Amino acid sequence: MEGSFTFGPELKRNAVLFRLWAPLAESVRLRIETRGEWIMPATENGWKLIEVPDVKPGDRYSFILPDGHAVPDPASRYQPDDVHGPSELIDPAFEWQTTSWRGRPWEEIVIYELHVGAFTQAGTFRSAIERLDHLQRLGVTAVQLMPLADFRGLRGWGYDGVLPYAPDSSYGRPQELKMFVDAAHARGLCVFLDVVYNHFGPDGNYLPAYAQIFSERHENSWGPGLNFDGKGSRFVRDFVIENAIYWLREFRMDGLRLDAAHAIRDDSTPHILTELADRARRAIPERPIHLILENEDNNAGLLARDDAGRPLHFTAQWNDDIHHALHVAATGETFGYYGDYADCRACLRRSLAEGFSFQGEPMAYRGGVRGSPSGHLPPTAFISFIQNHDQIGNRAKGDRMLVSHPREAMKAIAAIYLLAPEIPMLFMGEEWGSIDPFPFFCDFDEALNDKVRIGRRQELKRLPGFDDADALDPTLEATFFGAKLDWSNARQDEEIVDHYRRLIALRQSQIIPILGLARNPASIHHDDSRLVRVSWQLDQAILCLTANLSSETIVTAMPDLDHAFLVLGSASSDRIGPWSVVWQRSPDITVRRQ
Repeated sequence: MEGSFTFGPELKRNAVLFRLWAPLAESVRLRIETRGEWIMPATENGWKLIEVPDVKPGDRYSFILPDGHAVPDPASRYQPDDVHGPSELIDPAFEWQTTSWRGRPWEEIVIYELHVGAFTQAGTFRSAIERLDHLQRLGVTAVQLMPLADFRGLRGWGYDGVLPYAPDSSYGRPQELKMFVDAAHARGLCVFLDVVYNHFGPDGNYLPAYAQIFSERHENSWGPGLNFDGKGSRFVRDFVIENAIYWLREFRMDGLRLDAAHAIRDDSTPHILTELADRARRAIPERPIHLILENEDNNAGLLARDDAGRPLHFTAQWNDDIHHALHVAATGETFGYYGDYADCRACLRRSLAEGFSFQGEPMAYRGGVRGSPSGHLPPTAFISFIQNHDQIGNRAKGDRMLVSHPREAMKAIAAIYLLAPEIPMLFMGEEWGSIDPFPFFCDFDEALNDKVRIGRRQELKRLPGFDDADALDPTLEATFFGAKLDWSNARQDEEIVDHYRRLIALRQSQIIPILGLARNPASIHHDDSRLVRVSWQLDQAILCLTANLSSETIVTAMPDLDHAFLVLGSASSDRIGPWSVVWQRSPDITVRRQ
């Protein structure tokens, strides 16, 4: 039933129903601290259930397996003592203040990605609320939180979560997360959550001891994949789908970003991704739900639209192709996967106009073909960015582009992605030119920490200039604290902040009004190896981009500048200056002849 949850405790009037799907365990006992233990009767399909009277929120409980090991509830709502400790019974009641919130349409979205622990010095939901006014003034309309599912230790990126229903206790209590969402909605900001359904973290996942959670037929880079199509898969599917609905309903999230969807293997019909999207939208019919993918395979089929232009399943996906092309243009780096984007202007023209740069062509770095045709999709099916947690954090030192590259280049590529008809996404601190690093960090036991150190060194030593002596240790507390934003810099670099505010304001006035009218708009990338030129037909308006992403002035025939709403750098009728960007919107833009 879409209106209730199968997993986790159910609070009743004078009792609590505790439940655990444990088909591999002959017997399970429930232990409630200060109260005692009860044998949980087995029911059909592997469930163990017991109703206990006079239990109250705040009580802590565990499940005792046949070998005597105490494990937390896999659907725990809160873990006060981390992933190996008992679960705490939580009262879901919350007095929402922003009762009129009904979400925002997708074309209005400007995303701001943040890590709760590094966003502020305190690193909590409460302290993050204090910075929401800044985001509102900036003009962003959505906050995307990196994963919150409880992970081992006090610090981590969140992609090693093992208890997907429990917000990590290092950030605060579930009620405080609701306070954050409520405060964001009061300021007109959507809240999206990054969720991980392709693997569990390496420490604290007890599910394999009593349930068929993994598949022997599917593996990914993290090990065995989740069992979405084998024996017992119905319960695994429901566990994940209900988790998505839980975040959307219980915490009033406006959308989800599914991590590494390409690593979610399922040979059954419907695919778990399709079923999740369909059930999530049915469960929250009263407001728009935006579902975002990370999909390294660039599978355009997951982004299909109906005849009215509405997403059939997923709203959009992160478009790494736009990032890689802009990154190469601004930095000149061509190592690793950036080598496939060495012709950055051609790649950028195609990805802006058609979605993916690679639409089935060979990609040397992958050693095979990548992508599928995407030109039939609207630009809003793609999310563009010049920074995110991956592209910064997976560098040897977690350094941002502005540390070592010209400010003019950074301003130019920001002017492209923030005003293009794709949906833009900023990474925290980008708007004031932060140079605070954002390296990978974690907090496991010493044996696992050592494996992480070795693995990171092996992965990063492929990068040019990598010096093992200078590499940041991801397991050190100092690495995490070094990643925290220094908000004093937000006041010191008003030039960059003003640049971002101006671009977002222009997006709101010039771009968003025509995005809502567009249905599969036609676009074209103009062949000119020196420039990036792209045009979009959006309803009755024509949107044109002309950009010189080089340090040299280029002599060329320019469109009529009378219709320009942004000229960054310099441009005239017959030339465009270095690191210059011209945006125009008009029903009749003509090119002046030389």
